[in-house]
Amino acid sequence: MKSSKVIHAFYKDDEVLVKAVKKVRAANHHIEEVFTPFPVHGLDKALGLAPTRIAIASFLYGLTGLAFAIWMTNYMMIQDWPQNIGGKPSFSWFENMPAFVPIMFELTVFFAAHLMVITFYMRSRIWPFKKAENPDPRTTDDHFLMEIPFDGNETEITSLLEDTGAVEINIVEKH
Repeated sequence: MKSSKVIHAFYKDDEVLVKAVKKVRAANHHIEEVFTPFPVHGLDKALGLAPTRIAIASFLYGLTGLAFAIWMTNYMMIQDWPQNIGGKPSFSWFENMPAFVPIMFELTVFFAAHLMVITFYMRSRIWPFKKAENPDPRTTDDHFLMEIPFDGNETEITSLLEDTGAVEINIVEKH
């Protein structure tokens, strides 16, 4: 496994961090990662991250749940074991559909929610019992960290980061 050095720049304010990210990107430096204790509004846009397609996945998961609910209610209540409940005919699914709306709604939400959690964990590579990849525990409390790889130009990047308001700048070995 190849080791490389990176610069860790610490900030104490989220607005200063977003301005620093914009300034570092404007200077054509690559930002490897930003660690924050809470979601920072506008940081994804400042980093130039592409919009997520997770809403499309959620919609498709909801459709899957709805289709499963339709199939399940048709199979259970119309085909497998038709029953006369309250005088309602059990000849077709469409005649009984209003009674199945709560089941369809609940299974749509159930599938969308549970499959979204699984998708998020897989996409984020957060597996059960995985060791945290957080480089500094202060970023879970009150500090923001910008990680920048460098190739012999650490003085240029360090001076740029000092101008952006970094409270601490460290050069560390990344494994």
